[in-house]
Amino acid sequence: MTRLLEKIRSPKDVRKLSIEQLDTLSGEIRERIIGVISHTGGHLASNLGVVELTMALHRVFDFSRDRLLWDVGHQCYVHKLLTGRNDRFDQIRQGGGLSGFPSTAESDYDLFNVGHAGTAIATAVGMARGDATMGRQNRVVALVGDASIVNGVAFEGLNQAGTLRRQFLTILNDNSMGIAKTQGGLASYLSRFRLSHLYEDVKRQVKATLPKVPVVGKGMFDALDHLKEGIKATMSPHQIFEQLGFVYVGPVDGHDLRHLIETLQLVKDVEHPVLLHVHTEKGRGCEWAATDPCAFHSPSGVKVEGGVATVVKGGRKSWTSAFADAFIDFAKDDPLLFALTAAMPDGTGVSKIMDALPSQALDCGIAESCTVDIAAGLAKSGMRPLACIYSTFLQRAFDQVFQEVALQKLPVGFCIDRAGFVGSDGAVHHGYLDIAYLRGLQEMVVMAPADEPELSECLRLGRKLDVPFAIRYPRDSVPTPFSAEAPPFYLGKSRTMRPGTDATVLAFGTEVQFAMEAAETLEAEGIDVEVVNARFAKPIDEDMVVTAITRGCPVITVEDHSLAGGFGSAVLETANRLGLPTDALIRLGHAVDRFYAHASRAQQLKEAGIDADGIAATVRRAVKAKRAAREETPPVEKAPNRRRRS
Repeated sequence: MTRLLEKIRSPKDVRKLSIEQLDTLSGEIRERIIGVISHTGGHLASNLGVVELTMALHRVFDFSRDRLLWDVGHQCYVHKLLTGRNDRFDQIRQGGGLSGFPSTAESDYDLFNVGHAGTAIATAVGMARGDATMGRQNRVVALVGDASIVNGVAFEGLNQAGTLRRQFLTILNDNSMGIAKTQGGLASYLSRFRLSHLYEDVKRQVKATLPKVPVVGKGMFDALDHLKEGIKATMSPHQIFEQLGFVYVGPVDGHDLRHLIETLQLVKDVEHPVLLHVHTEKGRGCEWAATDPCAFHSPSGVKVEGGVATVVKGGRKSWTSAFADAFIDFAKDDPLLFALTAAMPDGTGVSKIMDALPSQALDCGIAESCTVDIAAGLAKSGMRPLACIYSTFLQRAFDQVFQEVALQKLPVGFCIDRAGFVGSDGAVHHGYLDIAYLRGLQEMVVMAPADEPELSECLRLGRKLDVPFAIRYPRDSVPTPFSAEAPPFYLGKSRTMRPGTDATVLAFGTEVQFAMEAAETLEAEGIDVEVVNARFAKPIDEDMVVTAITRGCPVITVEDHSLAGGFGSAVLETANRLGLPTDALIRLGHAVDRFYAHASRAQQLKEAGIDADGIAATVRRAVKAKRAAREETPPVEKAPNRRRRS
C-alpha cells in the first residue's frame, strides 16, 4: 500500500488531504525523520516537535507566494518533506545531499540559507515592507523556535514589527527548550504561563470563540480584539508582546492539528502584527527523544536496542570533551575560573563543567553578545572567565569582543569550539573567520593546540595572561598525542616537531597532525620536510618566520581557516615587515570567495587540500619545482684573471 508521504510532491497535495489523512501523514513523517536521522545524524527532537505546526502552516498558507521565514533553521525537516524533497531526504547533511538547514539552492520555498538564531523576525519585517512597496499582496510568517525568541536580534525584530500596518504573523514555537534547557527571565515567564491553569482556560475559550469569528476583514480583527479582552482577566495585564504592538493569541496546543488549522485561518489575514503562541513538545512521538530532548537535539546517529536509545559516538575523545576535562582540572583548585556558554552547554563541554563545578559555569541562552559582556563584567570584578562559543556564533559578538573586552584590556578567554570545517552542518556553521577578526584586535593572543596535552598548556598560559586570548579547536577527535606531556607554551614561540632540509611546513593547530603525516609520506620519497608547530597566530613567532624563509627552501603554511586574514597572512605580513622575500611562500587553507557545502569533515579537508594528502602534494610540487629551477640555472662562470698592464 502506498504511503501518503510518498504522494506529497508539493504543499498543494497537503491541502487536498482530510484531517484524518493529515493525522496519518504526521505519523509517517515522524517515522521518516526518526529512521533517516538515526543513521545520518541531524536535528531530531526539534523537528519531531513541529510536525503538526508545519503541516498546518502549509495547509493554510500558500508559500509559493506567501513568505515563510525559519528561526532557527534546523527545525525545517518537515518543511523539506512537504515541499518535494522526500526522495532526497535519506542523504540529508551528507556530501551532495540535502542541507540540514533551509537552502535557496534546493527550493524556492526556502528564502534564506539560515543557521543562526534570532534572524527571522527582522528579515520578515524587511520582506513585509519590501513586498508592500512592490505592490505584492502576500502574507508573511516568521516561525520562531528552540528559544531563539530570547535572542537580542529577535527582540529588535519584534520592536520593528510592531510598527507595521499590515498582515504580519510571528509564531512563537514554545517547546520549553532551546538547544539545551532554555535560560533567562523570559523563559521562566513562559514556563510559569504554561504550567498555570491559564493554558487550559485560554484553550477552552479560544475553541468556544472560533466558530463565532467572521472569516475576513475588520470583523475578524474586532473578534480577535474581543477574544483578547475576554481572557485578559486571567492574563498578565502587561503582556510583553502586546506592549510591543502585537495582538497576542494563545497559547495554542501545537499538536492539535484541527485546532491549529482553525487558529491559523483566524489570524492569517489580520491587517496587524499578530503573535501566535504555540506550545509544542520537543521530541514528540518518539519516547526516548521526548524524554531527553537535549541528548537527542542533534545526535550524530542513534542506536536503539531493547527499546533503549543511545547516541552513536566516535570511539575517540573529542576536542570538546578534552577542553572540559582540562578546565575542570584547573578550576577545581581555582575558584576564579568561570566558564560561560551561549545556549550550547553540550556542544562546548560546559554541561560537563556544570555537573562537576556548578558554581563556576553559566549558560546565558542564545545571546552571544550578552555572554561576552557578562564575561567582561566578571573579568572586571577580578574573575578569570572563559567564554566557550562556537567560532561561527562568536562572529555575532565581535563588537562586544572589541568594545568590552579588548579595548578594556580585560583577561577574558575565548574557547572557540567548531573552529574550521564542521562537517555535516555545512556553510552556515564553518568557523573560518575567527583568526582574521581576532588578530586585528590590539593585544589579543590567538593560539591553537596540536593535541590534548597542548590544549592544557594553552589554558595554563591563558590563566597567566593579563590580556584577552583565544584558543581554537575543531569539531573532531583529538589526535594521538605527540608526547605524554607537551612542552609549555611561551607567548609567541613555536615548536619544531621534526627537522628537514627540502621544505618547511608551518602548521597551525590541528593541521600539525596532517603535516606530520605528510612529512612521513614524503620521507619515503626522498623528500626531507621540516614541520613547525606554530602554536600562535598572534603574536607570531618572528624567529620561526626568519628561520624558515632564509633557508632558501619552499615554505608552506597550513591552517583550517580562510586564507584571507588567517595564519598564513600573518606569516606573509611578518616576512614583508622584516624585509624577507616571499616568493617561496605557499599558503594553504580555505579558498577565498567560496562557501564549502555540507559533507564529512574529512571530505572538506580533502577538498581544501589541507589533509595529509593535500599537504604532501603541495610540498611535492614545490620541492620538484625548486629542484628543477636549480638544475636549469647555469653555473656562474669565474671572470678571467687579467693582469693589469703597467
